[in-house]
Amino acid sequence: MWHPVRRSERTIRSYVLRQGRTTPAQARAIAELAPRFVIAFSREPLDLDKAFGRPAPKVIEIGFGMGEATAAIAQAHPEIDYLGVEVHTPGVGALLQRVAALGLANVRIIQHDATEVVEHMIGGRALDGVHVFFPDPWPKKRHHKRRLVQPAFVEMLARRMRPGAILHVATDWEDYAQQVLAVLSDEPLLENTAPDYAARPLVRPLTKFEGRGLKLGHRVWDVVFRRL
Repeated sequence: MWHPVRRSERTIRSYVLRQGRTTPAQARAIAELAPRFVIAFSREPLDLDKAFGRPAPKVIEIGFGMGEATAAIAQAHPEIDYLGVEVHTPGVGALLQRVAALGLANVRIIQHDATEVVEHMIGGRALDGVHVFFPDPWPKKRHHKRRLVQPAFVEMLARRMRPGAILHVATDWEDYAQQVLAVLSDEPLLENTAPDYAARPLVRPLTKFEGRGLKLGHRVWDVVFRRL
């Protein structure tokens, strides 16, 4: 049975549980669709083919927010299965609404801490791709230890990626982009697909939020590495 995210024993987290309001439509989507599309967190490896009901390439998206990009990518690539990991209930509800509206069959969700999901539920070389789009930048220097992209987590991700799989991180914070580039460059299981930062791959759709930022002169950095 699915349960919303619960606090565990880990003390340093890459997120905070904000008190965002879940709309009635989001709550209804959760009540009606979670039994089919939401997978309960477990400390046992997840059979991804069984979870999606078919053998297909598997991509995990960590921190999908309100699910706009996730749904667009899944709709554009029905041949690929997408496992979204998000802690915030309104985001889970919003993505489930999009899944229903678009008739998507290739999306599943785990509402839990992504570090624990990757550590316990994803087996070795199980992933064909990893998306980390606009993770919390934790801009204050004293909070940088909370940033998701750290050497230990990147190594854990790399060991769960098949050779040739892509790890794609996007951020609109320049110093975080520099950290991401440095951390991924130092991981021996990964190689950069570009001399440094990559042009935005077409697989990552331009969201309304990002589009507004670009009009204001904001920049987005894409870092795209391949598993050796």
